[in-house]
Amino acid sequence: MTIYFDNAATSWPKPDSVIEAMIHFNENIGSNPGRSGHSRSVEAGQVLFAAREAAARLFGIKDPLRIILTANVTHSLNIVIRGLLKEGDHVITSSMEHNSVMRPLRYMETLGVEITTVKCNQYGETDPQDVKNAIKSNTKLIIMNHASNVTGTILPIKDIGAIAKEHGIIFCIDAAQSAGVLDIDVEKMNIDILCFTGHKGLMGPMGTGGFYLNKGLESQISPLYCGGTGSFSEFETQPDFVPDKYEAGTLNAIGFAGLAAGINFLLETGVAEIKHKESKLTQYFLENLKALSGVKIYNSPDLSKMTSVVSFNIDGVEPSEGAFIFDAHYSICSRAGLHCAPIAHRSIGTFPVGTIRFSFGYFNSFEEIDIAINALRDMVKKI
Repeated sequence: MTIYFDNAATSWPKPDSVIEAMIHFNENIGSNPGRSGHSRSVEAGQVLFAAREAAARLFGIKDPLRIILTANVTHSLNIVIRGLLKEGDHVITSSMEHNSVMRPLRYMETLGVEITTVKCNQYGETDPQDVKNAIKSNTKLIIMNHASNVTGTILPIKDIGAIAKEHGIIFCIDAAQSAGVLDIDVEKMNIDILCFTGHKGLMGPMGTGGFYLNKGLESQISPLYCGGTGSFSEFETQPDFVPDKYEAGTLNAIGFAGLAAGINFLLETGVAEIKHKESKLTQYFLENLKALSGVKIYNSPDLSKMTSVVSFNIDGVEPSEGAFIFDAHYSICSRAGLHCAPIAHRSIGTFPVGTIRFSFGYFNSFEEIDIAINALRDMVKKI
């Protein structure tokens, strides 16, 4: 039996309905959405709209056409960061960001964009007042993750969103670790742009994602690339309306059939119910982990401030070695190293070696955690 504790990278297993929706598309539709007038093409287009509708319901968005479909959250973030920021602009971010935010920002820095990185504490927590203090007259964007992929720390998004709104600054959230895991309402949280991926908490397949764009912002964000959209084909210029402006080329319709099913599974089950179970699993694991000597935990002591992501290290064992032992000897899948977030590891003091990361999902069990704790006891004894 394989135990899967790498849900922060990709959730697994997927709900049966996700697999069934993809098989149905492949066997019964299989056409290119929006490129032809026949019934199967129309039906493929309806699949894409169903994915937009599901995401809109989940995130409190009134108009599903404000959801732009992409390949993943990295794709979404690049469209936003590279399409919005210009020389002379100032952007605020946090010291807990994934490279999907930091690398596009560093690229834009070479083009004359100024970056302020608000320092987080040892648990990855951010003080909204520090964000407010970092605002300048040329601040155009505040961009932060909702929850860390290293420590699971949940940032005070609603408070920061209120600050951004007060100062007329665009507020963008990287929801890679929070979509489907935490309740998100873009209006209540004053989120102007919400970037998400399909293959993590939304229970969908890889190759799916998207972003919500508040009304009017499309006039400020250039497309990352241009091409066929199936709309206004008589013109050689890119359409200027959403979602077509950012959706050049054939979309992964079979993947979005799966994503719609994944989101509908969340809506039917309830995000709060899923979060409750994952929190119980995390609490159980941490209580047992704290009882072990020779293990250092990097998460906040306040469980209400974190998702089901736990980072730890074993004294005398390199994270990569520990993850290998978990896999080879105990059939436990985990993640080791810097988790594509070196700045976050600098914040919590684990750079350059990183940590071992367990990330629990809705389909994990307490029995699996018992096996992992026993494995850790064996490993500690052998040091």
